[in-house]
Amino acid sequence: MISKDEYLLRNFSKITHKKWELFVITRILHLVNDPDIEYICQQYVNPPNSNKYYLTDLCFPSLKLYCEIDEGQHASKDHINDDKIRQREILDATDWKEYRIRVYDKNDHSKGRALNEVISEIDEFVNYIKNRKKEFESKSGKKITWDYEAKFSPQPHIDKGYIDVKDNVVFLYHKDALRLFGYKGKHFQRAYWRVKGFNQAVWFPKLYDNIPWKNALTDGSSKITQEKYINGELCEYPLPSNEERIVFAHYKNVLGQTVYKFYGKFQVDWENTNSFTNIFKRSATRIDLKDYN
Repeated sequence: MISKDEYLLRNFSKITHKKWELFVITRILHLVNDPDIEYICQQYVNPPNSNKYYLTDLCFPSLKLYCEIDEGQHASKDHINDDKIRQREILDATDWKEYRIRVYDKNDHSKGRALNEVISEIDEFVNYIKNRKKEFESKSGKKITWDYEAKFSPQPHIDKGYIDVKDNVVFLYHKDALRLFGYKGKHFQRAYWRVKGFNQAVWFPKLYDNIPWKNALTDGSSKITQEKYINGELCEYPLPSNEERIVFAHYKNVLGQTVYKFYGKFQVDWENTNSFTNIFKRSATRIDLKDYN
């Protein structure tokens, strides 16, 4: 696992050649100056009921907040419409608040806005961030902290007693996900592990095309379709076993790391499953861990 320092530096590497984003984002973060607030640059968001994904310029997961930097190309009518659609879908997906900072001149969209005006807007946003943190801490009664290493550890989830899809639970290794369900071994690479004492298994699928498999996560992340193709033809293969599947899907995070993200508990949809296509429907988005540990 990379260190927190390396993680922070790599975030900036993604915006090095984007002068406005670099200026706005670095000023925001330097003025906030709070190591307990997690941030991510260029974060992909996958909204419900859509196969598209979108990119936020800067987001603060613990504050449910993201910032969009409006450059000249956002000023056209088409882009404004696109941004409205994107805003709605991002909010549907994450229930986050959007904050926009305009860096183009309203009278001439090809020109940048006066720097002192942008700075003033940035400073307002910084105050908003600080106040939002206080508001969140006041409502929850808990201090917001950013423990980078603990994010990928199973122990905080075991201590809490449950995992929930809305908490964006991710692990770097299979064995860490399996720890939640009583696994005591060391390295584990297989994509399927049956939970002892339960009619359940932990599944680590790749929910994208991966020859010969063609898998997909659809219907607002509530449906998994699994098919096998050889030489472009859909093939028969054995029907799936009937246990519940606890899904940690394989994907890439913003830094290109392979991680395994929790998507819930799934069951075979026998009405629509056949020897060519397996369908799994989500039955739960939250799992109580107390029975396993």
